[in-house]
Parts: sequence; structure tokens; C-alpha cells
Amino acid sequence: MKNIIKIATYRSPCGDLLLGAIDKWLCLCDWKESGHHKRMIGRLLKHFDVEIQEGGNYVIDMAQGQLDEYFGNRRKVFTVPLLPVGTEFQKKVWDGLATIPFGETLSYQKMAQRLGMDNSVRALANANGANALSIFIPCHRVIGSDGKLTGYAGGIDTKRYLLNLEKGSRPLF
Repeated sequence: MKNIIKIATYRSPCGDLLLGAIDKWLCLCDWKESGHHKRMIGRLLKHFDVEIQEGGNYVIDMAQGQLDEYFGNRRKVFTVPLLPVGTEFQKKVWDGLATIPFGETLSYQKMAQRLGMDNSVRALANANGANALSIFIPCHRVIGSDGKLTGYAGGIDTKRYLLNLEKGSRPLF
């Protein structure tokens, strides 16, 4: 019998997110409008022997509750159990992303230096873009060396919204 990945849509103030959970772990939180989630679902299907089934479970309920608190300025740290699926290099980058404090940003170059990957900025950026757990693993906190907002699966306006939300500014969207 195959395992099941339960999926449900979460409607955020800046776009719909597709949440996915396998057993007791959140394995997907990705922006629906960008189509990025289709690639992430493909990776999950390839990695696990699973079927996709619409509906929730207690992990999705927990994720939705914590996202409500986050968007309501009542949560800065997430406690949902995560199951990131990727290469060891990608997981190292994602672990590094998780250390960027709420409300702060870091350039790709500084992130590469912090992780001891000075010559791997492009590979780090690609790993950042392969993050299937948006917001929970805060890839939106990584910006260009010049301070400009660069690529984000939810779009630049969404990235700006999230950064403004975390900095305590009233997001304009």
C-alpha cells in the first residue's frame, strides 16, 4: 500500500499556498500561482512511493494555524515538523536559511560565505529556488548583494509583502 501525501490550499493575504503532508511531517508549502508547486510535487512523487490525496490532516491543520498567526503578526518561529526533500547540498542551504532571523535579510553572497561556500553563490541560489517549504524555510529572506529583491517562487511582490510583514511595516499589496 502506498503512502499518502495529503494536500490542501491555504489562502494567504498575498496568494494561495499548496500545503502537503506525509504522515506527521509537512513536506510542501509552495505558491500555487507560480506553477512552482508542480515541480515540487514531482520531486516528492519521485522521492517517495506515494499518492496525492486532497484533504487535510493534523499537520496541515497545524501549518494553517501557524500561517494564520504569522500573517496576523502573532508568530515569528514555526514549530511544524518539516520533511525537506532534496540533495545533501540543498538541505545544507535550507538549514542555513532557517538561521536567518525573522525580519532580517541576507544577500546570496553573505549566505554563501556563512555556509563556507564562497565560490558557490549560483549553486546556493539554485538550492534556494528548489525550496519546497516556503515561509517555513524562509528563502524570501535572501536578497541580491545590491539589496534588490531577486527571484522568488511567489513573485517579487509576494517577497516584498513577506519582508515588509516581518519588518513590522504595513504590507501594501
